[in-house]
Amino acid sequence: MSDLVIDPPEQPTLPTSTGGRFPVRRVYCVGRNYAAHAREMGHDPDREPPFFFTKPASALVTDDGDTPYPPQTDRLEHEVELVVALGAGGSEVPADRALELVWGYAVGLDLTRRDLQAEAKRLGRPWDLAKGFDASAPIGRLVPAADVDPTTGAVTLHIDGELRQSGDLADQIWSVAETIAELSRFVALAPGDLLMTGTPDGVGPLARGERLEGRIAGVGSVTTRIV
Repeated sequence: MSDLVIDPPEQPTLPTSTGGRFPVRRVYCVGRNYAAHAREMGHDPDREPPFFFTKPASALVTDDGDTPYPPQTDRLEHEVELVVALGAGGSEVPADRALELVWGYAVGLDLTRRDLQAEAKRLGRPWDLAKGFDASAPIGRLVPAADVDPTTGAVTLHIDGELRQSGDLADQIWSVAETIAELSRFVALAPGDLLMTGTPDGVGPLARGERLEGRIAGVGSVTTRIV
């Protein structure tokens, strides 16, 4: 007989190209990791070390499911990103060993309530409700790390067939290995952690009914419709 006072919540998982499901523990995100995107957001990429924010694991939208337009916003925006899934953990991980922690990679969308974020920035408040809301992280199928080169590959986002974002993994200010190493200085990384690694420039608003397709060469895709 269980001593739990409520039924445990369902474990969020991601599909994989190997046929199994990857259990998700935590979701970390890197802010402004592409120079052009940093500039379009009004920042100087040459002066900023990586910084991090989080989304709850329950924010995942998987298996190309629909994404509901969130409440309390008039400015939902898209950000296509490489997602890193950790199969091992550690603290103070050196950059030259960081990729040993990676189980696989996927394509994801960091959805943002931009008006709430702008207001939070203006008031010096946290971004949680601008970034970590329900269904704010559509993520595609994970591909094992051995099949992916995380240092290069075209990154694109099409909305209803129209190209909206375009970049390359080679444009990242901080590489995947460097980002993992930096994050591990602040938290003990663990199996099941995800890391969303930033977006190219071209972010913009979304409307109900639009179909998004994010792709990264050599990794795969993620698709969702805003409903």
